Amino acid sequence: MLIALLIFLFGMPIALDLQLFTPGIVRALGFSTLLVVGVGSLRYSGHSFTAGIVLVIAGLAMNLLHTAWPHSAWNAGSMLTLLAFMALATAGAFRQIAVSNVVSPNRIIGAICVYLLIGVIWSIIYALLELLIPGSFGGFAEKMGTTWNPDWIYYSFVTLTSLGYGDILPLSHLARTFSYMETVVGQFYLAVMVAGLVSAYLAAKSRDRDKH
Repeated sequence: MLIALLIFLFGMPIALDLQLFTPGIVRALGFSTLLVVGVGSLRYSGHSFTAGIVLVIAGLAMNLLHTAWPHSAWNAGSMLTLLAFMALATAGAFRQIAVSNVVSPNRIIGAICVYLLIGVIWSIIYALLELLIPGSFGGFAEKMGTTWNPDWIYYSFVTLTSLGYGDILPLSHLARTFSYMETVVGQFYLAVMVAGLVSAYLAAKSRDRDKH
């Protein structure tokens, strides 16, 4: 999942800046990569894996339809499918890192994945909000309601980390609500996760001392 997220977060902007593909193809490739590679993270999750396979098939179909026949319905369907898959993957990853009581590379990678997934999920929410309620956001160089652009990812992570540059602004009440809720979730997650990792580390050190 971490590999899929890094490809999505870095590959899409690079492909667009270098004009390697059209924006529609870049969007389809980015979404499809997240779906196909990300489903591997659910392979040990039982029913969640089955649900993930269904979402992957539906998402790939929506991406193909939107690329061939651009329409807001296919666009919304594709983003909703990806949003559902990301929520499923986030829940699975969070369960794995929450139940562990040791500090291991897998747990740290899982914690990073969850943080990045939160940012991606909110970026999809913002894009859907602008699609359904045009004018919810301001500051974009072009009309954003009918397409996908890495600017949504940029705005999401600027909000998640509470940087708040102010170049992109939430204008509607709902957009502002989602924006400040993302900041709250981001700060709360970091505080809880760091506390959990420190606690697990101290517990492990205490067990080692007791053995000796």
